Amino acid sequence: GFWFIDALAQRERVRFGNDSKLHAETAKLTLGGQPLWLLKLTTFVNDSGISIASALRYWKIDAEQMLVVHDELDLPPGAARLKFDGGHGGQNGLRDILAHLGHGKFHRLRLGIGHPGHKDRVTSWVLGRPGAADEESILDAVAASLEVLPLLVAGEFNEAMKRLHTSRESGIGNRES
Repeated sequence: GFWFIDALAQRERVRFGNDSKLHAETAKLTLGGQPLWLLKLTTFVNDSGISIASALRYWKIDAEQMLVVHDELDLPPGAARLKFDGGHGGQNGLRDILAHLGHGKFHRLRLGIGHPGHKDRVTSWVLGRPGAADEESILDAVAASLEVLPLLVAGEFNEAMKRLHTSRESGIGNRES
C-alpha cells in the first residue's frame, strides 16, 4: 500500500507531515477537482483500524468514500484488483479496520504479492523485500492503478474496475527468494 501512496504523492508533488492524533503521516492533494487525503499509517498493520477510524471521523468522510490499498497474498505479484465491501480474507490490517468500523463497506485496491507456498513463511514474505522480477511487476501494478485513480475519485468505480482488471495481464511474476 505504501508503494502506491508514495508513487501518488511523488507524482502529485505533495509531502507528508506527521499527524500524531491520526497515528499517521498525512498529505492532501486535489485530483480531478476533488480533495484527496493520503494516509500512511504509523501503527502496526494489526492496528490499522485505529488510524483509519480516527481519520474518517476527523475529516468527516464516510467509509464508502475511502480506498484502502493493501498487499494481497492470494494474487500473483503484479496483479491489481479493485473491490468494494467484503471480509478481511485473513489480512490482519483489514481485520482491524473491519473491527473498528463495524463493517467492510469500503473500497479496496488489492496489490498482489504472491504467496510463499507455506503459511509459516508468510510473515517474512510480507515484511521482506520482493525479488527484482516481482518488484518490477508490483511497480507495474501500482502504475496501472494510478492510471484508473481519477475514475475512482470521480465515483466511476465500475469503469475503473473494468479498465484495471481488463487492461493488463493478471500479473504473473516469479518471486525470487
